[in-house]
Amino acid sequence: MAIALPKLVIGDLEISVPIIQGGMGIGISMAGLATAVANEGGVGTISSVGLGIVDPEVRSNTKEANKQAFAKEIRKARSKTDGVIGVNIMGALADYGEHVQTALEEGVDIIFLGAGLPLRNPTNLSSEQLSKMHTKIVPKISSARAAKLIFQYWAKNYNNIPDAVVVEGPMAGGHLGFKPEQIDDPAFALEKIVPEVVATLKEFEDQFGKEIPVIAAGGIYTGADIYKFLELGAKGVKMGTRFVATHECDAAIEFKQLYVDCKKEDIHIIKSPVGLPGRVIKNNFIEEIKTGVKKPFKCAWKCLKSCDLKHAPYCIAQALFHAQSGELNNGFAFAGANAYRTEKIVSVKELIEELKLEYSNYAAEQLNS
Repeated sequence: MAIALPKLVIGDLEISVPIIQGGMGIGISMAGLATAVANEGGVGTISSVGLGIVDPEVRSNTKEANKQAFAKEIRKARSKTDGVIGVNIMGALADYGEHVQTALEEGVDIIFLGAGLPLRNPTNLSSEQLSKMHTKIVPKISSARAAKLIFQYWAKNYNNIPDAVVVEGPMAGGHLGFKPEQIDDPAFALEKIVPEVVATLKEFEDQFGKEIPVIAAGGIYTGADIYKFLELGAKGVKMGTRFVATHECDAAIEFKQLYVDCKKEDIHIIKSPVGLPGRVIKNNFIEEIKTGVKKPFKCAWKCLKSCDLKHAPYCIAQALFHAQSGELNNGFAFAGANAYRTEKIVSVKELIEELKLEYSNYAAEQLNS
């Protein structure tokens, strides 16, 4: 007998498949990928960062261009699905607040807030408005301590709390919320962090009389992985790397093929120009940067708060856009620790069905063992 994945419930939002597709910028997860995932019952997520430079009708990495392209992608996704659409917004963005406002105006189902602790209410809404609004607010955190800080601050200052949390471990792709020495330290493994966050949020669930789902992320690759983290107390998972090698992913075929072709030794940790460690797939661009080569660039505007324009060896927005476009000699790809396990490019539907089957088979094994 097949064992089905449980639903993920966030407040009054019911998600039939508890899989959230990670929001990947610049232009890796736009309306194309998000729509496909939403149509399969999961949460399709659009990353808000740098969309102005990706949109051929806009093609400008400026404040207004990014906002315009972001709204356009949300509307495009909404026109193609009745499923759940989320957006990922980085707190490190200079126009973070405006992106949150755009997402609210466009009526997205979930706003995932990453790259910083969202202590200040990003919606600027009152407690009463927060409790009544459709859009769910879900911070991304990397420790129980961060979860407690956020929830304590919201409870004290807004008499309200976020609707769920994503706990992202050190096996994730892209920028990581860990120090370099913590990445391979078992004390910071996702398997350890998830139960700690679940336990930490219990007092806030009791205080506010509602469930706060914990969503596990970072290195989750198979249906068996999903089962393991649900057993640890998570209510859903977020997966980014698995969705890159899909036909519907919004990146160029060369970007996707990089995942298929890479080996385990090609996955590296770099120091990003924004001051954080990041996990990437090694290529010529990365090798040149490591030797001290500086890529000259002109900054249209300082899109990231922490970017040191004078000393940055390259513009990360431009590098990621070049890679997304297939120009891998002029950029690089972020990737999770398990990217090397990618064997082929499939459809989102095939991927979701594979994960469901793996989950069912592994769950049956555990029940019969």
